[in-house]
Amino acid sequence: MDYNTLTYAVSEGILTLTLNRPDQLNSFTLEMASELVDAFHRASEDDAVGAIVVTGGGRAFCAGMDLSVDGNVFGLDESQQPTLEDVSERGDEAQILHGVRDEGGLVSLAIFECKKPVIAAINGAAVGVGATMTCAMDIRLVSTKAKVGFVFNKIGITPEACSSWFLPRVVGLSTALEWCYTAEILDADSLVDAGFAKAAHEPDDLLPAAYAIAQKIVKHSPVAIALTRQMMYRNSAQDHPRDAHNVDSLAIFYASIGSGKEGVQSFLEKREATFSDSAREMPPFYPWWK
Repeated sequence: MDYNTLTYAVSEGILTLTLNRPDQLNSFTLEMASELVDAFHRASEDDAVGAIVVTGGGRAFCAGMDLSVDGNVFGLDESQQPTLEDVSERGDEAQILHGVRDEGGLVSLAIFECKKPVIAAINGAAVGVGATMTCAMDIRLVSTKAKVGFVFNKIGITPEACSSWFLPRVVGLSTALEWCYTAEILDADSLVDAGFAKAAHEPDDLLPAAYAIAQKIVKHSPVAIALTRQMMYRNSAQDHPRDAHNVDSLAIFYASIGSGKEGVQSFLEKREATFSDSAREMPPFYPWWK
């Protein structure tokens, strides 16, 4: 698929996914939402991709929803009066999928379901959905010039893109509430201090820092990485550690008879492991949550 709002470039196992509407500060559109969902699903099954770095073209990461469009700026069908049952049970029907469901949430769910680690390199302004989509990413680095804002209440709407699930897990409930209540624009130091971002870097150093982390990841077994990513997110939300134990047991069982053999042998031979497994061919218990 060719993209109009993104660039998809793979080099040495790392996909750089760039939001590419620089003249509009990479503001989010329904087309961008669709392309992002496609790109994350594509990368999840792409053997050439071991890790994903997401950044913005130009001086912004993403300035939020493009509010200049006519009609409902979120692309929602105002003729409907949807219920929770409609969204839960009919969510994949076109009328609900693209008339009621939050498009930013579809992007976050695509990130959540992805088998590849996702690193956000937030190079500038990240506001609204530009901020919330990064909450679903695994590691966030920010430019010293980055400005992040969860500004929904300020314009009379609510947090979206599954951020009510992700953001409290990243920064804690109290901080998440404060950031959303006040709609404050947060600088790089505040983001690092709160644990939202791993580190702040000068603009020219941001992508190299993201790539340095990605390079450490792509050397490892893609199946083990994919399992680890889903286990951490899903098991941490379980009610009891036994639920995690059940999944952990199956994961270590199948890893031990797959990529684990090469891992152990390389350790004994004091050499770098060479993994040949593919995240397109997951163990038979995966996906366990279906």
